[in-house]
Amino acid sequence: MRFLFWVAVAASSWTHASPLKSSSSFAVKDSHNLPRSWSRVGDAPADHLIRLNIGLRQGQFEELEKSLYEVSDPAHSRYGQHLSAEEVNALVQPSDDALFHVHVWLQQHGIHPDALQYSQAKDFIKVVLPVSAVESMLDTKYSVYQHEDGSAAVRTLEWSLPHHLHEHIDSIQPTNSFLRARAQKRTLKPVVDVAQPSAQEMPAAQSYTAGAAVPDVASVCNVSAVTSLCLRTLYGTVDYTPKAAGTNMIGLTDYLMEANNRSDVKLFLQQYRPDAVKGAKQFKVDVINNGDNQQTPDTPAQLAAGKDLEGNLDAETILGITYPTPLTAYTTGGMPPFIADLNTPSDTNEPYMTWLDYILDQPNSKIPQTISTSYGDDEQTVPYSYAKKVCNQLAQLGARGVTLLHSSGDDGVGANGTCFSNANPQKRMFIPAFPASCPYVTTVGATHQFNPEVAAFDAMNGFASGGGFSNYFARPKYQDAAVTNYLAILGKEFSALYNKTGRGYPDISAQGERFVTIWNGTLALLDGTSASCPTAASVISLVNDALIANGKRPLGFLNPFLYNSAYTSFTDVTSGSAVGCNTAGFPAEKGWDPVTGFGTPNFKELKKAAMQEY
Repeated sequence: MRFLFWVAVAASSWTHASPLKSSSSFAVKDSHNLPRSWSRVGDAPADHLIRLNIGLRQGQFEELEKSLYEVSDPAHSRYGQHLSAEEVNALVQPSDDALFHVHVWLQQHGIHPDALQYSQAKDFIKVVLPVSAVESMLDTKYSVYQHEDGSAAVRTLEWSLPHHLHEHIDSIQPTNSFLRARAQKRTLKPVVDVAQPSAQEMPAAQSYTAGAAVPDVASVCNVSAVTSLCLRTLYGTVDYTPKAAGTNMIGLTDYLMEANNRSDVKLFLQQYRPDAVKGAKQFKVDVINNGDNQQTPDTPAQLAAGKDLEGNLDAETILGITYPTPLTAYTTGGMPPFIADLNTPSDTNEPYMTWLDYILDQPNSKIPQTISTSYGDDEQTVPYSYAKKVCNQLAQLGARGVTLLHSSGDDGVGANGTCFSNANPQKRMFIPAFPASCPYVTTVGATHQFNPEVAAFDAMNGFASGGGFSNYFARPKYQDAAVTNYLAILGKEFSALYNKTGRGYPDISAQGERFVTIWNGTLALLDGTSASCPTAASVISLVNDALIANGKRPLGFLNPFLYNSAYTSFTDVTSGSAVGCNTAGFPAEKGWDPVTGFGTPNFKELKKAAMQEY
């Protein structure tokens, strides 16, 4: 949304602006080491356009965080009293002083206010500029960097600001962030060659009639092919009929030009949730920043790349569990990160910020109460300043009553052969994921098997439930007791490879192997926390449905409630480990652990616990 924002004092100062300060007044604001999978190709073209996103210091974020925890803590008198968009914006809007100094700086570089776009809270300013102008503003030099998969991005490793702006600007991107949201290696792993799915035999059709006897898990669940009826039976939602559909909503996010193919979704529902077939036509798609909503058949190249595997998995999983709860798919553009056409601005290849800008501009009534995100990358691919800025925006949604669930990753404690620090290539370390490591989201790991469930690991494709400890974010107070207990059990094992004081994840888990997915009209079996995350989100959404139907408010940010008491509503997983980094990884233990969290949801128990808190 565009705002022609003027501060009278700023306008006056711009008219009598002082000359540009010399480069000696600059000081490095942020620097970041080049990730191992990237290499420099050459100088960036001077006239290549960049859509610059300037993140200003939020005026009262500490107050926002305080409110977030209070409205999310069942023990607090404010529990459930979520904030409005206006209340959140009032807390995060920058100070007048910050806006004044930033506007003067922009004017000194010849940028007219009409060229600026603002977030609702004015804590982000966007402007499209050529590389040469940005290099002058940030006293830096941009280059073209290439990833080992062939994709490229225009980035710099270090950027500076005049001294007096350091206290007013937190982050500017695209600069030194190399987060890719898994452009080729997403948090989703096909069990077989998905380019030839016709070789597989489709599992038998399944259905459940409302009011019929609840099936037992053994009769509807198969470890080789997990279906909606299996998940609904396993987690106790099969005999629950949503009562607040329309008021209660659920959302999913699509990035990397993924889409949710309606014809595939329809085929899936016809086979495995026939009473929900209408959902294939009814779900809403919000296209953001030229995101993809392709509904025509994939090209041979798209089929070879597995396009829409993840999008279909998310939509089919959610509709298969939550129908008739309205689903919104947010499909956000932003890839590839470097566009050869110099007249087309390149976006950051971190589409989270683009989606967050959009969703935070919406009124609470338009935002689903539960949103599932199945994308992520290594935490160390982004600078701390950027990660913190994204995480703080996620906190704003939590304060407004949205439950955000993020996948924990598919490589256990880190993909074999990649477990080294960017800052010190000789230092071995476990590799935490982002945004999974953000303390303001509920992160979801994966399990497999049924009686009992164990931490997911598939030797066929190397998939292992992601888990670990952040190197950026300190352990939040809400998980002190749970994490301290786990570390006491773990002892000194792996002590040199992880940050004992960091935010531990995941928080919970759900099934994540051999999900039956219809893609390109045929069957694909998929592994990943891309499967477990929408599954867990669906269960949480139905709890919200029950709360809203009974005149109560939705759960919002789940973790304070989860760690305080709701963990007893989850089935503990005590076997398996977060295999990775050429180690067995963190083992599952009794209670919370950094591979399955508190375990998998028991819908009936969680609904009962949520009802009792109001």
